[in-house]
Amino acid sequence: MVRRTGLIDTAVESLRSRISSGEWPVGSRIPPEPSLVELLGVGRNTVREAVQSLVHAGLLVRRQGSGTYVLSSSELAVTMGRQIADARQRDVVSVRRALEMEAARLAARRRTATDASDLLAKRDARARAYAGGDLDEMVSTDLELHRTIVRTSANPVLRSLYDNLIEAIGDNIRFNFVTDAHAHDSHDSLIEAIVAGDPDRAASETNDYLSGLLEDA
Repeated sequence: MVRRTGLIDTAVESLRSRISSGEWPVGSRIPPEPSLVELLGVGRNTVREAVQSLVHAGLLVRRQGSGTYVLSSSELAVTMGRQIADARQRDVVSVRRALEMEAARLAARRRTATDASDLLAKRDARARAYAGGDLDEMVSTDLELHRTIVRTSANPVLRSLYDNLIEAIGDNIRFNFVTDAHAHDSHDSLIEAIVAGDPDRAASETNDYLSGLLEDA
């Protein structure tokens, strides 16, 4: 019994590492059971129990007739998502302001030429999505722009906190677009400040647009 439990735990950790590393990104379908048996070198029952463990943890979801998909890359994100599912948008914006102001300040100090190019590309993608009027694309490109700023901050703790709140932040961005709270703010001034290496201006630009959302919330 101890040995079997150990096999299951090892299989769970192997699956979890592929999810957390991004090898199996959120939204992707994991390999079918026969492939997992070969990949992990364990029996079918062990694979089934390992997968079921991660389904219970909220990292995987089974879809009838389709397969098993990655739902989240972090158990902490799942837990936090459940805890703040009913949070007021005003409270989410307040937390965003605290995290994103510091992210913008650090990004302006630490951005590389590659970071700057990536930020400009993400800004342009957001602008195209806004012009096209597709809500899902508007939300995803806006969220990716903010995630890129956080990554550019080169602070792993800040990045982890932000990523574990990503569902609530994405919902907040959608809410802001639906209620037109975002108006026509293209974030041009924010990205320009980061690219120019101006931390105070970058933080100020972030504070301005998020404080505006707080007034509307």
